[in-house]
Amino acid sequence: MLKVQANTTHRVRLTLNGRARSGNAQSRTLLSDFLRHELGATGTHVGCEHGVCGACTVLVDGVASRSCLMLAVQAHERRVDTVESQAEGDGLGDLQAAFRRNHALQCGFCTAGILNSCADFLGREPNPSEAQVRDMLSGHLCRCTGYTGIVRAVLEVAAERRGSQEERSDV
Repeated sequence: MLKVQANTTHRVRLTLNGRARSGNAQSRTLLSDFLRHELGATGTHVGCEHGVCGACTVLVDGVASRSCLMLAVQAHERRVDTVESQAEGDGLGDLQAAFRRNHALQCGFCTAGILNSCADFLGREPNPSEAQVRDMLSGHLCRCTGYTGIVRAVLEVAAERRGSQEERSDV
């Protein structure tokens, strides 16, 4: 546990996308700003800075969290995954590839946060209905896509993952 004092700089250590990282943060530095400016994880976007739009969503210990509502010091000694963690080697991860196939992004500003929420959601709900996907997406504002492509992409990945699970259990 990090003892935090107001108006001081703290050394924040965390696991970012599977790698131990550390940096300095003022006691009031937001996690989103720490990730972007101190650690260089620029895939984390900041939109409304009020937790409404969802663009800044990252996974903290596997749970989708708004990084604009969390202080960097609160992430001390925790695991934080950003959209950069979803890539598979030099290629796209399954969710990212499905977004591409289904035209689930346009300008891309909100996409990183949506992908992180989808990763958390599919980890908890492997067989979602369209209504469940739309409910999960209600925490995100996207001005470009109309959400239909995103819903298709999430349902496609869920089906692909279930198929892979079934194939493994048949062996």
